[in-house]
Amino acid sequence: MSVEVNALGDLGEAATSWRELAQRSRNPFATWEWARTWWSHFGAGEDLRLFSCRPSAGDPVAILPLSRSRLGPLRALRVIGHGPSDQLTPVCADADRELALAGLAEAIGSMDDWDLFLGERIPESWPIEEALATRPLGKESNPALLIGGRSWDDILAERSKGFRGQVRRYERRLVRELGLRFRLTSSPDRLGEDMDLLFALHSARWGPGTTRFPALAAFHRDFAAVALEQGWLRLWVAEVADRPAAAWYGFRYAGVESFYQTGRDPNLERWSLGFVLLNHTIREAVQDGMDEYRFLRGGESYQGPLHRRRPHAADGCPRPHAAGPACRGLGGRSGRPAPRASPHRQARALAKLAAQRTQRTRSSGMQLALERPTPSASQSGPAVAVFSSMILVEPDWSITYMP
Repeated sequence: MSVEVNALGDLGEAATSWRELAQRSRNPFATWEWARTWWSHFGAGEDLRLFSCRPSAGDPVAILPLSRSRLGPLRALRVIGHGPSDQLTPVCADADRELALAGLAEAIGSMDDWDLFLGERIPESWPIEEALATRPLGKESNPALLIGGRSWDDILAERSKGFRGQVRRYERRLVRELGLRFRLTSSPDRLGEDMDLLFALHSARWGPGTTRFPALAAFHRDFAAVALEQGWLRLWVAEVADRPAAAWYGFRYAGVESFYQTGRDPNLERWSLGFVLLNHTIREAVQDGMDEYRFLRGGESYQGPLHRRRPHAADGCPRPHAAGPACRGLGGRSGRPAPRASPHRQARALAKLAAQRTQRTRSSGMQLALERPTPSASQSGPAVAVFSSMILVEPDWSITYMP
């Protein structure tokens, strides 16, 4: 596949084409505004490596937003946004994925001042294995509800009678006995107060220091202000007995509703308020004509009956292979399994470091692993490693990857 890759100077230079391509990607974490906010908070110590990608003749079809930084003893290339982002890919339309990945392979292969490329939060539908001649490893829940023009009643009709009864009965009970009402943040004057509520309720539900979300409060406050201005922010507050009791934080972008975080008063667990608030946000997305509702990483147990798209990877972890011919300079040229050699000690140390930086926030079901293709003893080039967002059949846990 013929592809032309051009280096760009800074984020501002790419803003116009980036915004257009992000719309085609339908991914809020691929927006220029998300990247700019991330860079302002976490860009210290990062070396920007930004590229555009186009066919041999034509306009850019992808932005490749990379940065280089130190990860332990190694110089790591990663996609801008790592940490708080739930999906990290080149910025492009679905139809241009293969061309974008060909450009990514060419871009990272053209640089020689890095030791490891970390691909994180890459949807399973992206052909990353072929593009980088590597094997992604790691499973992580990332379900979605494909709405497809159906009504809320249509969606409920596809579920069991018991589930339909719970959806309607729990909400009616809260309205009747506690005066439940929902409020969507729409004013910049109210945003700061409602973000305070979100973080307070999140900590109340999960416990102080249990997740990284409160530690990233400054970043999320800044991006929420941008998202509100752009019309992307969805910040719902559920009030019972005339006081805030739960909050839901997410984004509405390019026809997709994305559920990012939540919090609720643990004293109201028996009322299933989290379940009711979640169903309210889905119903609103359906009624407003969204095409898809993404639950994003992890998952509460009550997500299961609602989401429809659940591709999953085969069980087991494949043995690492050397990078193939399509990935010259990325850790070997042989497509056969290669013996482990002493240079891999750094990679194993990196894997250990990455594991230490991955914090469980719910149950012990977390499965996340780092694969480093194993070059032969005669090869000393950089390595390729991939975290892939694959789908578990029954997600009952969530994790936060700590930057």
